Amino acid sequence: MDAKPVQVTLEDIGTPLHQVTFVVVDLETTGGLSAGAAITEFGAVKVRGGEVLGEFQTLVDPGGPVPAQIQVLTGITTAMVIGAPTIGEVLPSFLEFARGSVLVAHNAPFDVGFLKAAAAQTGHPWPGFPVVDTVKLARRVVTRDEAPNHKLSTLAGLFHASTTPEHRALADARATVDVLHALLGRLAPLGITHLEDLATAADPVPADVRRKRTLADGLPDSPGVYLFRGPKDEVLYVGTSTNLRKRVRSYFTAAEKRGRMREMVRVALGVTPVVCATRLEAQVRELRLIAEHNPRYNRRSRSPERMPWVRLTAEPFPRLSVVREVVEGATHLGPFASRAAAQSAVEALQDTFQLRRCAGRLPALPQAGAAACHLAEIGRCSAPCIRPEAAEGYAAEVEQVRTAMTGDPTRVVVEHAQRITALIGRERYEEAATVRDRLAAFLRGAARAQRLAPLARIAELCAARRTDDGGWELVLVRHGRLAATAMVPPRTDPTPAIDSMRATAEHVPVPIAPAPAGHPEEADLILGWLSSPGVRLVSMSEPWSLPVRSAAAWPDPATAIAGIAPLPDPPSTASPSGTGDEAAPAGSTVQTVDTAVSVTATPDTDVPGAA
Repeated sequence: MDAKPVQVTLEDIGTPLHQVTFVVVDLETTGGLSAGAAITEFGAVKVRGGEVLGEFQTLVDPGGPVPAQIQVLTGITTAMVIGAPTIGEVLPSFLEFARGSVLVAHNAPFDVGFLKAAAAQTGHPWPGFPVVDTVKLARRVVTRDEAPNHKLSTLAGLFHASTTPEHRALADARATVDVLHALLGRLAPLGITHLEDLATAADPVPADVRRKRTLADGLPDSPGVYLFRGPKDEVLYVGTSTNLRKRVRSYFTAAEKRGRMREMVRVALGVTPVVCATRLEAQVRELRLIAEHNPRYNRRSRSPERMPWVRLTAEPFPRLSVVREVVEGATHLGPFASRAAAQSAVEALQDTFQLRRCAGRLPALPQAGAAACHLAEIGRCSAPCIRPEAAEGYAAEVEQVRTAMTGDPTRVVVEHAQRITALIGRERYEEAATVRDRLAAFLRGAARAQRLAPLARIAELCAARRTDDGGWELVLVRHGRLAATAMVPPRTDPTPAIDSMRATAEHVPVPIAPAPAGHPEEADLILGWLSSPGVRLVSMSEPWSLPVRSAAAWPDPATAIAGIAPLPDPPSTASPSGTGDEAAPAGSTVQTVDTAVSVTATPDTDVPGAA
């Protein structure tokens, strides 16, 4: 799982503009709208690398008279187009002339709109040419000080075009060729040197940001992780994408609107790609690299060790505490995104159960002179600190808290739902929202701990999923951490790859459940992948089981408030057929997954023996 840069070939950096074939087209028409007008003349010039490869010119019979004002503007009369080929005859020839090229036009929406309308009229599918509009390019690099407007005639004069535009198709197309070459010459110092750059060349992007586009030139069109690096080779930002080059290029366009990312791009001097076989591997590598380098421009997942947990302490009179790590022998919820969320979950449990809220460890027997707090005086605490007879009742209450944390949270849900309903009835909406948020925090923390704990206890889990081409994506997980992954081609026996993964996979120390061995978000990613369609469990070293009625049965407080009814007593535990994401209906029976499932695969078949 070590992250290594990848050396790419010259084919991966895009198409240089001097290798692109452009077809510069201009049309004369009977009007300004394609819906009510027709084409009267085609003119097109095919160029590559500054060399003219061919020209296309013809009049077109519009099927009616040419309006007088158009005759005055273009010089094309009705008599000239009578007997000319129809659009049904001309369009196929033009499409063949332009096949495989990039269309260029001055005010491209006009010309391309007429071409698309003609294709629809004659029943020809539109090829979907890439289109470049020289008007937009001119607005990017030609200032008002140089030219009063961006009309073709104005630009042709500014750039000393060899042909003067005269509202005839071929002449205007030739003039547009000279304008295009002049504009590309001005765009080159801004980093517009490849075909892919032209798509965003007219975007309002600062010049210093656009020049950094060359940082993406060496990146492959593959899934993986990218690392922006600063002047001292420090990691500024880590991201992931299914197409590394395309994603990194987007940082230098108008599509990137985040101010901090613009700042990061200005600082960056290089990008390191880490090609990954699968999306899951890329996501996991991203999390690990963020945790390792703590990049200053990443805002998420930078410090997994700071994610708080809620602990029911292991002592004579347990209490709830917000902590940073999981310890053996105690019961835990979480981890939570923030300490505030963890404290809300604590308050949800304390509002439901009579647990002591005082800090510090209490002795098994009350000390002489100990006094009860105000919670004991109002009946919210059994006060084991001064009442030896309360010890048995307190222990029973602790067991109910532990059940709510690790299994069935019904009591917490019911009491909060009833409290919310009562507060709403008294129009105390802000208090109801506070109670709702506490319940939501508890349910999220409990559901997460209940999902993570079984995965963290499994020493080794192997799963497989069919790829789109008929091969296999293989994953090996140890104690909730991705230890190895592999891709198997179609019609290939996956068994040797599975054996190789087991032999070479990362050694993962045993964690203290419910904390997984890796980043909690990494375990969430793995659980998400395991629950995706088509995943098959190949083998597991231990059974995988979840409570049938768990916190996952209550997706949000609104569901609880909508209607609470007494639920029948469920079986103590059951095992999911997949990953345990979905809670089974109350009272249902789910079979336990066998351990150490054997694998014997044959070519071009499903993985036999998969659970």
